[in-house]
Amino acid sequence: QVQLVESGGGLVQAGGSLRLSCAASGRTFSSYGMAWFRQAPGKEREFGAAISGSGVITWYADSVKGRFTISRDNAKNTVFLQMNSLKPEDTAAYYCAAKYGKSWSASGHEYDYWGQGTQVTVSS
Repeated sequence: QVQLVESGGGLVQAGGSLRLSCAASGRTFSSYGMAWFRQAPGKEREFGAAISGSGVITWYADSVKGRFTISRDNAKNTVFLQMNSLKPEDTAAYYCAAKYGKSWSASGHEYDYWGQGTQVTVSS
């Protein structure tokens, strides 16, 4: 069982930055690929970024590539999402998710555990 707790959301002006954190419980954190998804009101959940268990390999959705950076600290059981050059269309609830094993996926259905989400609001 893995419990995930996100933090770091808030209100920021367009062009600004935020850093999200996701703290995980459990002793096998490095066995899980981690990802960030987001969901805006009235829209479907959207994949944002993923990172392998070792932290060596990362993947990004085209909508965030070049602006967002996913990273992890396995010693602290934490995954991060650095978000720069934020746009109003980045406004959403952001969720971290964990998927056991080495493969990655942009489909939320393949993730085993989810956090409760943290709200990011970007004003224009």
